[in-house]
Order: sequence, then C-alpha cells, then structure tokens
Amino acid sequence: MKRLLGVLLALPFSVLAAEPVAAVAKPVASSGVAGQLTQLVLGLLLVLGLIFFLAWLLRRVQQAGPAGKGQVIELIGSRALGPRDRLVLVQVGNEQILLGLTPGTITALHVLKEPVQVPSSEPATPEFAQRLMEILGKDKK
Repeated sequence: MKRLLGVLLALPFSVLAAEPVAAVAKPVASSGVAGQLTQLVLGLLLVLGLIFFLAWLLRRVQQAGPAGKGQVIELIGSRALGPRDRLVLVQVGNEQILLGLTPGTITALHVLKEPVQVPSSEPATPEFAQRLMEILGKDKK
C-alpha cells in the first residue's frame, strides 16, 4: 500500500519534470531574427491600431452627447488680456455676463442690460487657427 501511494504521489512530479525537457526539445519555427522582427512589427501595429481605434471611439462618444441641447450657459466670446488673464462673455438664459478670469479667481465684471448680438455668418475660430490658415493660404475668404 505504501508503495502504491508513493508511485501515485511521484507520478505528477515526474510528469512536471518531463515537460520542460519536451518544451526545450521542440524546435521553434520563428526563432530567427526575421521571425522576431515580424512579431515585433505586428505587435506594434496592433497596439497603434488599438490606440487609434480608442481615440476614434472617444471622439464619437463625445459627439454623441447633447451638443448644445439643454445647455444653460453658453460662451459668447473671449479675449486674452495676458498670458493667464482673460475676459469672457457668457450668456445665462437671457442675461449676458462679462467675466474676468485669472488663475485664482473668476469675477463678474458687468451684467449687460442689452445682449450683444454676435454675427453668425462666419464660424468662430480661435485667433491662432485663423492666422495659421491665412499664412498657409487656406483662408475661406
């Protein structure tokens, strides 16, 4: 009985001891430099494809949200006063408020009695983007 128990207990250890020998004895088909380079390039392409897919998916999810619907506060205009200071005109309901933004504070400077009418004929583009388009000769005008 002790002998049978010893054989049964030793059986799994002998099987485990044989596995690394079998794994080492098996030739690997893509062990050359070309195979490793191919595997590296395919892995890199897979990771880059995953990154681009996730970026595309994130953009789609952000666009799918309520764009402008249900928004109570709307940004009408903005002007930089310095590297970190700005004037911002926002509309809350039917009221327009001029805000002063600094790194530590937001101050309501003035509540306009009559709303400022913004011409909607040309889309609002940031100054840098507009100047870059002019320099590259791609201005829509």
